[in-house]
Amino acid sequence: MTTTIKFLAKKHFKEAVLLTGLPGIGLVGKISVDYMVRQLKPEKIAEIHADFFPPSVQTNNGVVELIKDELHHTNINGKDFIFLSGPVQPALDGRGPMDEHFEFSRAIIHTLKDKGLAEVCTLAGINVGEKRMAAEPSVVVACTSKKKLDEWKKLGAISERPVGLISGVAGLLLGIGREEGIEGTCLMGETNARLVYGDPGAAKVVVELLIKRYGFAIEMKEMEKESKEIEKAFAQLSKQIDEPDDQAQHLTYVR
Repeated sequence: MTTTIKFLAKKHFKEAVLLTGLPGIGLVGKISVDYMVRQLKPEKIAEIHADFFPPSVQTNNGVVELIKDELHHTNINGKDFIFLSGPVQPALDGRGPMDEHFEFSRAIIHTLKDKGLAEVCTLAGINVGEKRMAAEPSVVVACTSKKKLDEWKKLGAISERPVGLISGVAGLLLGIGREEGIEGTCLMGETNARLVYGDPGAAKVVVELLIKRYGFAIEMKEMEKESKEIEKAFAQLSKQIDEPDDQAQHLTYVR
């Protein structure tokens, strides 16, 4: 198995923060990072290919290319930020070997550490079942240190689970990063596993927390509109959720 990170230009950063948002429950992380990339317009700096990605190609106006994830970079108020986004990551459904997740995560951490990575912030969704239908979502946080945890909690994140599990790349980037001396945080927007087409409401609270933390100049009107639309749909969805899906209810921390 091989993960290849192809940089489009020579880059070196100073204490950069990596923000990641790949597909997962409620697409919370993906929606969050994709929205920030659209708003902040960072420079595309690298493409990531892996031989365990789906055996397919994607087309754009008839032009074929391999499926890939991407890295984008911008400097805001003198601080470097890297965004990892894309349509794929190693599968967690048991169809592939689990070492794919380790290989992919190590490649990202080791490559970016050599270029000045200092902190990782993975964005994801956490399934809270019916609770998401009846209340505004919160952001659940887990960090590699108590100090970092307290910093996020002061901004409004919550940490109410004494024991939990963060699966896939969202968790491994933190664990592997910690071994390499890189600080890490996972921000998980509360969502419902049934929202397979995405939960912009949960993504919205994640992005708002990041704005508080890093001072991003992001216009939120588009995301607020999408959030209101999904809230309107909850009345219909709640009727279906009266009959809980056992598999969905047991999903907890998810990439």
